Amino acid sequence: MLSQRGFRGTIKDYPGADPLKDVEVLRKAMKGFGTDEQAIIDLLGSRSNKQRVPMLRAYKTSYGKDLVKDLHSELSGDFRKLVMAMLKTPAEFDAYELNSAIKGAGTDEACLIEILSSRSNAEIKEINRIYKTEYKKKLEDAISGDTSGHFRRLLISLSQGNRDERETVDISLAKQDAQALYAAGENKLGTDESKFNAILCARSKPHLRAVFLEYQKMCGRDIEKSIIREMSGDLESGMVACGIQFRCVYFCSKGAGTKDRTLIRIMVSRSEVDMLDIRQEYVKNYGKSLYTDISGDTSGDYKKLLLKLCGGSD
Repeated sequence: MLSQRGFRGTIKDYPGADPLKDVEVLRKAMKGFGTDEQAIIDLLGSRSNKQRVPMLRAYKTSYGKDLVKDLHSELSGDFRKLVMAMLKTPAEFDAYELNSAIKGAGTDEACLIEILSSRSNAEIKEINRIYKTEYKKKLEDAISGDTSGHFRRLLISLSQGNRDERETVDISLAKQDAQALYAAGENKLGTDESKFNAILCARSKPHLRAVFLEYQKMCGRDIEKSIIREMSGDLESGMVACGIQFRCVYFCSKGAGTKDRTLIRIMVSRSEVDMLDIRQEYVKNYGKSLYTDISGDTSGDYKKLLLKLCGGSD
């Protein structure tokens, strides 16, 4: 989670947080007439995920009740959805989102691409484990039953959690891969999607950055533009997400005025990873801050808690 450039999230561990004291605050906020939403926002918005999740057990220990059920009955709407998301571990939340994306009416392909293309091998393996436990089905089987063709192959490749994660880059191999991508796409009548799949899903992120640089030198066009020319629909979106050098550009490209489900997912899952990068890219893409757009597009307690996760204006 910590990159060479230091911590890029907006939510950090709160010094000296104690789950037993924290659940007292939550209990008090829910007792009596009406709910003290501000107390819930202040508390949850200032604790990291690994400080929030232990509150579930602490609450049960202190009160013999289920914190998630109690909050669910006290809150409503998007604010409730956001709070529920914040009380899951990252892998539980990802598994839940993937399942919702698959089982709904129609498939939320963007959600599948976003999660599977941006998680580490260890994260993907944990998601697979939780998915099987929670939904009594292998993630790969769920994807397989709900998608088709080259897009299905891309998602199944990504769901293996088997990407090379070495930091070292072999420039001669990067050149070979760039040539292979050129031969499979721009330099060919039709496209050899399986070659794109093999390289984009298996190689390490640093290696892919070198490949894209070589590709640009070789044919004067960046990989993203080539993918857009060569492919279409979900496969194009998926390949672009795998090929994007700054994954947060892909997250931002949705804009804040989108479905709240996507907004909640990105704000919760990226707040301890790269929210600062997402905010920078957002300003670059839209000329205004993510904070400003969230302020304009959302309201009430939901807005207050989202802004805590956003962490400030740029």
